[in-house]
Amino acid sequence: MFFTAALFALPLFAQSVLAGECTRRYIIKDGDICDSISAAQNVSTYQLSAINVGVIDAECLNLVPSKTICLGYAGEDCSTTYTVVADDTCEQIASNHKLNSTILTLNNPQINAECTNIYIGEVLCVANTVQVPPAPAGGNLPGAVIPVTAKPAKPTSTPVQIQITTVESTTVVNVTPAPTPEVTKAPAAGEEDDDTEDDDDLPFCDEI
Repeated sequence: MFFTAALFALPLFAQSVLAGECTRRYIIKDGDICDSISAAQNVSTYQLSAINVGVIDAECLNLVPSKTICLGYAGEDCSTTYTVVADDTCEQIASNHKLNSTILTLNNPQINAECTNIYIGEVLCVANTVQVPPAPAGGNLPGAVIPVTAKPAKPTSTPVQIQITTVESTTVVNVTPAPTPEVTKAPAAGEEDDDTEDDDDLPFCDEI
């Protein structure tokens, strides 16, 4: 029994040794969400998730008020942050903070290659050196799950492209309507046909 318990505790012990010393802590308050904590405490969305794997779930739905969480490890704590706003792009963010794209990606590894998964309210590390902790082994990349209530910084172009494609693929042909044929009204009973009257004035074939 002791041997089994020791094996179970070993990974947790190894994780705590590799994690390093927690240099910043925060006590969760009512109404907190991960991004509000990140913005207020200058800790990136990725860093908060990576440090608290197993404590905070991927959707950040299990925050418990009065519980203390770690914000940063010694030597792996980025406190130079930026909160994403509407219409932001990775290129703009990197340029505004005088960073190259490689540093921005290394400090925010949850960002995909096309930079289409950053969202409004997400907190990014914009330090000019790599300062965040490495991603924990196994599982999904921390911080890569976009909250259900979040809006992408750049709305996905897929629906718009579908609409545009539909419009562009519709060939507009200018069709000239055919002239409306004249409808000859049948004479009413007792009414002579005008054409019949005109025929009286014409010579018969025998006369010609």
